[in-house]
Amino acid sequence: MNLGIVAAFTYGILAIIGGIVGYRNAGSQVSLTSGTISGLLLIFSAVIQLLGQNWGAILAMIITVALVIFFTLRLAKTRKFMPAGLMAILGMVALIVMLYQLMTQ
Repeated sequence: MNLGIVAAFTYGILAIIGGIVGYRNAGSQVSLTSGTISGLLLIFSAVIQLLGQNWGAILAMIITVALVIFFTLRLAKTRKFMPAGLMAILGMVALIVMLYQLMTQ
């Protein structure tokens, strides 16, 4: 298992947890739904990569880029580091790891 798979899986778990926390703290059904869907897609892409399919890495990077853009825009709008800033930074780190793994294969 390479670090790109670990990054996709970990960021997926964080997205799900973030959606649950957003729902519990603010009652945001949108946070719960979007966090769960994006998290499950990232976990799915990690599993696909474990099965030897390279398109799982591409799927993980597309989802991560979309989340980084979303959280960066949210950070710019709210000016609150938590949770948008943290998720944007973690997403960028995950994306760098994924890109590195893809380039070295």
